[in-house]
Parts: sequence; C-alpha cells; structure tokens
Amino acid sequence: MLTLYDREASGNCYKARLLLSFLGLTYRRVPVAMASGLNQVDAEYLKLNPRGQIPTLEDDGLVLWGSTAILCYLASRHDPGRRWLPEAPARMGEVMQWLELAQNEILEGLFRARAIVKFGVSGDLDSARVVGRRALDVLESRLGSERWLAGDCPSVADVACFPYVALAGEGGVDIAPYAGIARWIDDIKALPGFVGMPGI
Repeated sequence: MLTLYDREASGNCYKARLLLSFLGLTYRRVPVAMASGLNQVDAEYLKLNPRGQIPTLEDDGLVLWGSTAILCYLASRHDPGRRWLPEAPARMGEVMQWLELAQNEILEGLFRARAIVKFGVSGDLDSARVVGRRALDVLESRLGSERWLAGDCPSVADVACFPYVALAGEGGVDIAPYAGIARWIDDIKALPGFVGMPGI
C-alpha cells in the first residue's frame, strides 16, 4: 500500500494528498511530528528521508521525497491515461515550466510569506510578498485567458501551484485582483475527487 508521511498544515504534503485523491488511490497517512522548529524531524524519519523535509512517499519498497518528485511519480505510475502528466514532449515541457514556478517564485514568495505570518518563521515578509505577487502575475498571464496551466485539462502543474496560491491570504497576499486565478481556484475545487486542507 502507498504510504504518505506528511503534516496536515503543509501545502507541499497537501499537493500529494490532492493528487492521490484525484487519482482515486488508497493510501496510509503517517503524520511526521516536529522535534523542534518548523523543519526539524526525529532521527527515525531522517533514515527514511535524509533531507528531513516533508512529504515522503513509500510505494512497494520505493521511497521518494519532495512534492514534485511524488506528483510526477504518482501521475506516471498510477494514471494509465497520463492525463495528469502528459507524455507528449511539448505538453510535458509546459507542465515542467509551471513546476519550476511552484518551486521558485511560489515557494520563495507565497510559501515563505505564509510561513512567516502563520508559523513565526524568520524572514523578510515584505520581500516574500513582492515575490509572491510576481508569481501571481505570471499565473494570471496564463489563467486570465486559459482554463488550465498546461493544455486543456488539469495536470500536476495545477496541483503543484494550487495550494500556496489558495493559501496566499494566510501570508497577507491578496488574490482578489486576479480574476483568472480566482476562477481557476474554483475550477480545481469543482474537480471530482477534490479534497481540502485547513485554510482551503
């Protein structure tokens, strides 16, 4: 059985839970407690994931860590139609460029602003919000005229970018000016299999 090591309030863990639900997969959740501080874990978990971060996925002896790796693996391994991670080179490239945004501007902006405000992590809040709004501008440049981030159906690109955009308000970043993003959030919530998390 698939096993996901995660935390309820983590947007990165939520990405994995969301795709698992969209794919209709049964899995076991193992909460990872913090030893001390936001990113600290115990020694046993470090044996599983030497980075000490969450989430981590186990599937029949395979151990993968990091939300991007997990999303791509699940979509490749457990979605026979390859709807969520297309094989066509152009579409796959489009998906990957949005995964880059998720791991850069969204992470350094929206994720960091939320971590500072909600969890008391140290950092430059004003700078994080500036980067977060830059990420929203890039997303809106696509979603203002297209329904999904890559192609004409949802993909792991949408799953990867969704959580911290939907949680942007928890970091004090207003998404109200972004009509395309607001519509996209509603469209994702309307997908069969959608599950929420605290704040969404």
